[in-house]
Amino acid sequence: MTEARSYYGRPLLKGPVWEPDIAAYLFTGGLAGASATLAAAARRRGNDVLARRALMVALAGLIVSPPLLIRDLGRPARFHHMLRVLKVTSPMSVGTWVLSASGLATGVATGCEVLGVMPRLRTATETAAGALGPALATYTAVLIADTAVPAWHEARFELPFVFAASSAASAGAAAALVTPAASARPARRLCAMGALVELAATGVMERRLGEAGQPYSTGGNAVSRRLARGLTAAGALAMTLTGRRRPAAILGGLSVLAGAACLRWTVFAAGAHSVRDPAYAVGPQRARIERGESRGG
Repeated sequence: MTEARSYYGRPLLKGPVWEPDIAAYLFTGGLAGASATLAAAARRRGNDVLARRALMVALAGLIVSPPLLIRDLGRPARFHHMLRVLKVTSPMSVGTWVLSASGLATGVATGCEVLGVMPRLRTATETAAGALGPALATYTAVLIADTAVPAWHEARFELPFVFAASSAASAGAAAALVTPAASARPARRLCAMGALVELAATGVMERRLGEAGQPYSTGGNAVSRRLARGLTAAGALAMTLTGRRRPAAILGGLSVLAGAACLRWTVFAAGAHSVRDPAYAVGPQRARIERGESRGG
């Protein structure tokens, strides 16, 4: 990375104030969104067993997610205040509404499923939750890429695909964990396909970023990055080859879930690292000027 200096050695950008709770939310929110979509798709194909288990996984993720956001905000009232207005140009505002609507739809659908009542309402709310799933799984990538944090902003083209694929892989893994093997075949396929796309999208992102992508593989991030790749690949392989056996499905599913969590932590930590070094803020700008893509002051 090109050497860059700042006044008194201080960072050029103010770093994100988010706590590690947000890194956990990046994982649980993506898992919940993709699981809701898996549940709706399984129901349409007549796989009620898988639909029921995936719906419960989605509800579990949505139960955990709001407390993580509220804890980061500091006061529960702040989450409520964000629902006073919908600002379509703000990923955070849209995401809050998507999370709230998805939580309501998934909760109603799960209640109807467990109690065995109002099948039409269950179908309608399950379909709504499934439709909101992709937005819930990917809006966080748009949110962090819409900041000035170099490691996130420079990866804005690939991060939504990375998050979407990782969410799909983790949703398939979680569903395969809690579903009998006879009904879990679509979940195992989703896990394997999601893992493959995640690894490919991450590789494309790192190659395109070049030196600007060093925060993803520097210091402690290098360890979490290797763990994310290794656990995801090993888990998906086990799920594909021997997933019909419960022990293999459990180990493979846990491995993929752990890999997805490591990936979210790597992305989260890379952002904080890139803000501390002025070179990551100045370097990409100088590179674009040299390539003639933009003009200096």
